[in-house]
Amino acid sequence: MENSEGRLVDLYIPRKCSATNRLITAKDHASVQINVGDVGADGRLTSTYKTYALSGFVRREAESDDSLNRLATQDGFLKNVWSYQK
Repeated sequence: MENSEGRLVDLYIPRKCSATNRLITAKDHASVQINVGDVGADGRLTSTYKTYALSGFVRREAESDDSLNRLATQDGFLKNVWSYQK
């Protein structure tokens, strides 16, 4: 919800799972949020990062490692780690 000045005033804004696009509810205590930082050419961490949120459902199904590899490959953090097989 926004106030008259255009600022968000909600106390709780739900997150979405990066792997399944499901809403992560407030009662999902198994969900995690992981920040993967960008690294410069000299191997040092820059000030930017990409945030991945994984729901408890993905973790319970033992798909979090595969999902994180897939998302990081799509964003260019990894190369030749995840590939789709039919």
